[in-house]
Amino acid sequence: MRKQIVAGNWKMNKNVQESIQLADEIVSEVKDLTLDNTRVILTPTFVNISEVVKVTEGSSVEVAAQNMHQAKSGAYTGEISAEMLTSLGLKTVILGHSERREYFGETDAILAEKVDAALANGLEVIFCFGEVLEDRKSDNHFNVVESQIKNALFHLPADAWKNIVLAYEPVWAIGTGETASPEQAQEMHAFIRKIVAEKYNAEVAENVSVLYGGSVNPGNAKEIFSKQDVDGGLIGGAALKSENFVALIKSF
Repeated sequence: MRKQIVAGNWKMNKNVQESIQLADEIVSEVKDLTLDNTRVILTPTFVNISEVVKVTEGSSVEVAAQNMHQAKSGAYTGEISAEMLTSLGLKTVILGHSERREYFGETDAILAEKVDAALANGLEVIFCFGEVLEDRKSDNHFNVVESQIKNALFHLPADAWKNIVLAYEPVWAIGTGETASPEQAQEMHAFIRKIVAEKYNAEVAENVSVLYGGSVNPGNAKEIFSKQDVDGGLIGGAALKSENFVALIKSF
C-alpha cells in the first residue's frame, strides 16, 4: 500500500534558530497523532539540516534535502553531494523543483544524472515536474508532464521505483495563490499513473506515491487529498507555520 506524504519544502527561508523552533513545534504537534500510513517530511536549507535532524531524532518526522549535485565530489563551488546528505542521516532528497529548473537551468538530462546519483547512494527521490500556464492554456500540459517524467525517470529499472516519489506541481499554481482544482489534480495524477503503468506495470504505478504541489493550504487540502490518485502534498508557504502544516497532516 502506497504511503500518504506531507512534505514541507522550506525553500530559502528560516535561519537556524527559526528552523529549530519550527521543527520543534511540528514534532511536538505530531507526536500524539496516529500516522500509520502518513509520512511527515521537513526540508530545511542545507546549513540548517544537521540542527533539524537533532530536533527530529527519535520522532516520526523525517528530514530531507531540497537539492543535490550529481557529482560524487570535486570543484563545484557551493554544491552538495549525495554522500554529504547521507552522512547527516538523510534518506530523501527533492529533485527537479520548478524553481531549480527555472532559475538554475536544470534540464531533464541533468536531472536524470541527479536521480541516478541519488539512487546510487541509497537516497529516495521526490521528483518534481509540471507545466507552466501557457502549456495549460494551450492544452499541452499532458505532453509536458509526460516528457519530463520520461526523460528523467524512464531509464530506471522497475525495482528502482520503490525509491521514487512523484510530485506534480503546476508551475502556474506555485506561490501564486492559484490552485489546480481537485478535479484537475486528480485528472493529472491519474494520467501520471497511467503512463507509469504503460512503461512498467500496474504494480509499479499503484505503489508510487504521487504528491500535489501548488498552493495547498488548510482550506483546500482535505478536498485535494481525498482524490483517489493524490497521495499528499509537497508544501511550500503553508509549511512555514507549524499550525498550518499540522492542519495539512490532519487533512487525510
